[in-house]
Amino acid sequence: MTRARHRHIGGFLLIESLIAILIFSVGILGLVGLQARMTKAQTEAKARADAVNLASELRGVMWVDMANLAQYETSACAAHSPCANWLAKLQATLPSGAATVTRDTTRPGWVSIAITWRLPNGQSHTYQTVTVIRGAA
Repeated sequence: MTRARHRHIGGFLLIESLIAILIFSVGILGLVGLQARMTKAQTEAKARADAVNLASELRGVMWVDMANLAQYETSACAAHSPCANWLAKLQATLPSGAATVTRDTTRPGWVSIAITWRLPNGQSHTYQTVTVIRGAA
């Protein structure tokens, strides 16, 4: 009778081990999924921070070059060296990066900057800001 009892306990030990391995595997898969989500969130946050910094940089360039504010609009940007340099930096920094810069002709000095980019997973994002360049005509 001892032998049958020992065999019965050995079966329970095997089942307990398999359940422990299953629980451990589910936990590891959860951690891998969490790490993938954190990496995605970090990538998106870096792109947003880059867009904010690039818009701020363009505002600074426009402040220094107030006399040529019209040259920073999207249609004239490629022909104006400071704007073209900034646009090249934008395209090198953000994936599929593009910018739209428009001036409000009814309010002198008002400039709208919209930066768009597309992440590798296909999501499109936009950062838009409006600023006033005082002293600009």
